[in-house]
Amino acid sequence: MANIPYHEQKDIENINKLRELIKELPPFCSDFFRGIEPRTSSRTRIAYAYDLKIFFEFLRAENPAMSRLSMKQITLEHLEQLTVTDLEEYMEYLKYRFNDKNQGVINRERGIMRKISSLKSFYNYFFCNEKIKTNPAALVRMPKLHEKDIIRLDIDEVAELLDEVEYGESLTDKQKAFHEKTKVRDLALLTLLLGTGIRVSECVGLDINDIDFKNGGIRIHRKGGKEVTVYFGDEVESALTAYLDEREQILPEKGHEDALFLSLQRKRMSVRSVENLVKKYAKIVTPLKKITPHKLRSTYGTNLYRETGDIYLVADVLGHSDVNTTKKHYAALEDERRRSARNAVQLREKPEIRRPHTPEDLS
Repeated sequence: MANIPYHEQKDIENINKLRELIKELPPFCSDFFRGIEPRTSSRTRIAYAYDLKIFFEFLRAENPAMSRLSMKQITLEHLEQLTVTDLEEYMEYLKYRFNDKNQGVINRERGIMRKISSLKSFYNYFFCNEKIKTNPAALVRMPKLHEKDIIRLDIDEVAELLDEVEYGESLTDKQKAFHEKTKVRDLALLTLLLGTGIRVSECVGLDINDIDFKNGGIRIHRKGGKEVTVYFGDEVESALTAYLDEREQILPEKGHEDALFLSLQRKRMSVRSVENLVKKYAKIVTPLKKITPHKLRSTYGTNLYRETGDIYLVADVLGHSDVNTTKKHYAALEDERRRSARNAVQLREKPEIRRPHTPEDLS
């Protein structure tokens, strides 16, 4: 698959993975995945498949009527017999369960919400297509979400992080040995993430010919395969130029010739390797904050909003399909801007402040 673009390769891998997952589910599930295919990404469908597998495992473990059935023997008629209470028990079960390896798994509010949302979509598909007559999932209330503070880097922390990437002064001796081989690449990669706000998956998917220095932009593939150009500033350009000079001296492994960011094995970097890279440097600069590539994206969004005050521009640059998603993330900043604007509109011209006469004025 050497000549196939990275995002298409990942899509093919995801489709094959999804096919394997569907084989484990009840036969009627194939209709659901076929039905939602035109409006969902392969990654979303994989998430649905994992969530539904957990649901059917719950039914076999906790529902007496299905305890003797294999997963393949569960039918739509069984689904139709379930009540709201059954599904609320499933929600309770999700809080703490055991996986295939008999390891305890804890789901927080967002994890539970996603799995119940998957189940609602699943039921809704069959109900709307008149394959079932009842839809108990529609009556299940979603768990209440408690908003969490957004973790991001402060301005001084951004500078400290990039300094650490460039000089590696606080790294261990073992890390410094690797640092000499990777510092130019690492600096280009983190400068790019902090200077554009692209997702880590978009970053590792970049090919060399996706960079357009003439117009100062990179071509990326958003969720769903949409191709867009994201623009970068002088600092990003400088870091990328330095890395490309080094990149020209590297002979990539077969199938990785086009990849922009290469690992020490001369292969395209993975999402996991970038996550570990960010964690290594961030742990030194800000040990009390759990910084991930997504937090670097939040940092960029915060800085862009502070500079422009344009929430729609931030939504567009970050690739949010709904501006309400952006508003939710930057609500605190919006409130800060509203407070700072309280004296921006002047209703009346302020009267001149008259100071009392002094003896000097009268002389």
